[in-house]
Amino acid sequence: MADAAAAPTRIEVISHKHLAQWLPLRHALWPDTARAEHASEAAAILRSGEMAAFVAMTDEAVGFAEASLRRDHVNGCDSPMGTPVAFLEGLYVIPAQRRRGIARALCNAVAEWGRAKGGRELASDTALDNLESQAMHQALGFAETERVVFFRRALK
Repeated sequence: MADAAAAPTRIEVISHKHLAQWLPLRHALWPDTARAEHASEAAAILRSGEMAAFVAMTDEAVGFAEASLRRDHVNGCDSPMGTPVAFLEGLYVIPAQRRRGIARALCNAVAEWGRAKGGRELASDTALDNLESQAMHQALGFAETERVVFFRRALK
């Protein structure tokens, strides 16, 4: 890896030119998803007006954020049904570049996008046991609103 610490970080809206660097970052965040599925989801994001993705660039891609607009009920939000809520679907910064403000810059880009789309709130979620993500969300200004445990029962 190039000396990314010395290179300034810029946030760019992801386009087709970023695919080769974006897809490995997606796989690092969601390793259980097949690479072909990552490619399919990335293509859908690029086509959608209701989704956006941003990449943090130094000499190479060092992080990304993906967001969607949700118009249904979003847990913990005050926006009425039908009003867009920007939802942070994923946020990842490579370990060597963490604690340098990159996640904050990516989150700010998502927030600006959400405001431009008519949203008044930015929401997100994480797993109950992902304490690192919970701490990051709090550091980025998110307030925890609720905790949920999902249940399932097979119907035979």
